[in-house]
Amino acid sequence: MIRRAVAADAPAAAEVWLRSFATLGVRRAHSEDEVRAWFAQVVVPRLETWVSVDGGAITGLLVLDGPELAQLYLDPAWRGRGLGDRFVALAKRRRPGGLELRTFQVNEPARRFYRRHGFTEVAWSDGTDNEEGEPDVRLVWSP
Repeated sequence: MIRRAVAADAPAAAEVWLRSFATLGVRRAHSEDEVRAWFAQVVVPRLETWVSVDGGAITGLLVLDGPELAQLYLDPAWRGRGLGDRFVALAKRRRPGGLELRTFQVNEPARRFYRRHGFTEVAWSDGTDNEEGEPDVRLVWSP
């Protein structure tokens, strides 16, 4: 089930984010406690946050910030099951005029995933414009 996140979801959503981010091989810019506080104080209460739930456990999250698909993270055990596809379809329904996002250049699985969903790579950075200092790529989807 995918539903809007509520305040009580913030801790579990942060844990999914932390587990998923750890698999990227990218330096995390903030401590685990800072990430948890960011979810509780910013992500869930201020941004359009959606979570997938199975048996009461959060398995993934989608965060939309205006036209930006700001976060899409799945618990590593839930990758490859179509959940990401469902989140992207939801994002496109919520933002029918188009979407944009950034992902790390080294995250080739994410880049393939987004290209498969009609996103086009339009700009590349050397990492000086993100907190991790990791080269990234900007992708856009236009209907």
